[in-house]
This record gives sequence, C-alpha cells and structure tokens, in this order.
Amino acid sequence: QVQLVESGGGLVQAGGSLRLSCVASGGTFNAYAMAWFRQAPGKEREFAARIAWSDGSTLYADSVKGRFTISRDNAKDTVYLQMDSLKPEDTAVYYCARSRTAVVLTAVRGYDRWGLGTQVTVSS
Repeated sequence: QVQLVESGGGLVQAGGSLRLSCVASGGTFNAYAMAWFRQAPGKEREFAARIAWSDGSTLYADSVKGRFTISRDNAKDTVYLQMDSLKPEDTAVYYCARSRTAVVLTAVRGYDRWGLGTQVTVSS
C-alpha cells in the first residue's frame, strides 16, 4: 500500500521560511486531493491547506492564508507546502494526508492515509 513520506521540517526563526515535501512511497497517491494538517503539543490536529489533484484548486485555513502555499507535481506524485513569514504559533508536527472525497474538505475524517509527520519549530 502507498505510504506518505514527509520531509523538510526543521528549526527556523520567526519570519523565516521552510518548504515541506510529501512523496508517495510504494505506489501513487491515487487521490482526489492532498492536504497538510498540523498538530501542536496538547492540541488537536488541525487543517492547514488542501489541493485538488486534478485541477490544482486550493483551500487554506485562515491562520495560514497569505503565508503558506500548497502545490503539487503530478508527474512526481509529490505535494509541497511553502511556508513563509513563519510565526512561533506555527510550531507543530506537520502531516501530509490523502483524501478520496470531495465532500469533507477540512476535517481529519475526510482523509484516509497519513504520513508520520515532520517537526517544524519556529523560534521567537
């Protein structure tokens, strides 16, 4: 079965940038859409950004809109999250997730496959 593998996390100062990548291992995404979620310590996992695989249409959480950009490379079966103007409150583990539905867009239950996550830490 396909596995999702994230990379690109790290430690960055506030105002800096990071680019996360998610690749398919052992298969293809075979997704309707791909998304990034994040989970900070002691908090629930929350939606950050989503991209439809066919037409590239995007959706963002208000908290990241204007600072984060999600994109995909269909040929490489890779999805990216460019994160600019990072803030300490962006510190979290970031997860790549696959959706096979157009109905549930931002809830965890709408995604059926998840990566193990990559840590992003933003220092003040």
